Amino acid sequence: MMEIQKNVALIIGAGDDTGSAIARAFAREGHHVCVVRRPARLDKLTALAESITAEGGSASPHGVDARDEDAMAALITEIETQIGPIDVAVFNIGANVKFNIADTTPRVFRKVWEMASFAGFLMAHNVAPHMAARGRGTMIFTGATASMRGAAGFSAFAAAKHSLRALAQSCARELGPKGIHVAHTIIDGAIDSNFIREIFPKVDEMREKSLILNPDHIAKNYVQLHHQPRDAWTFELDLRPYGEKW
Repeated sequence: MMEIQKNVALIIGAGDDTGSAIARAFAREGHHVCVVRRPARLDKLTALAESITAEGGSASPHGVDARDEDAMAALITEIETQIGPIDVAVFNIGANVKFNIADTTPRVFRKVWEMASFAGFLMAHNVAPHMAARGRGTMIFTGATASMRGAAGFSAFAAAKHSLRALAQSCARELGPKGIHVAHTIIDGAIDSNFIREIFPKVDEMREKSLILNPDHIAKNYVQLHHQPRDAWTFELDLRPYGEKW
């Protein structure tokens, strides 16, 4: 791979909606964007990277299972040695599932934790040494309503998101003094996404009334977090539509 020599924005969980919007936002800021998703979604990642390039940005697709220890270590090494220094690392894997507790099998619980928490640890574990050596960098972990409270039917998801929030807190306290800005976002509300459009029949009405989160507006806040001065860092940022009950 040709060395690009640009600051890199690493997006773990570059899905069709929020993850893609975050990738595009950092590409517009001049970062080379490394978009990461499961190998089975490499075709979508490639299309995303190509569209960012067509818009004048710089991007590369990486089909990696973020739960795989060896694959994640190899990915970070590849980026740091062949593409450029990771300036921003965003963990954006959702893993939102709903099962009552009796139907939440051990396999489901473990898989959701691996996706929404353990994979976040692997990102931080592999990226932190590089950022610390440079004395700068930003890590952002995407949370949800479930990061703060466990709702009925969401035991696996809430447990994983609570865990991710605790991971982010520990990383912020440890890495902040080393010049690394660690932030955790609470996305409290429905996001205008393919998933929501399939299950909510009134998305158009919600969009018209600004009652659903726009992925581009979420992404704008992530860029703002990255640009915050060191004397005024935010750790936790909650985002919700004005009409959302909380």
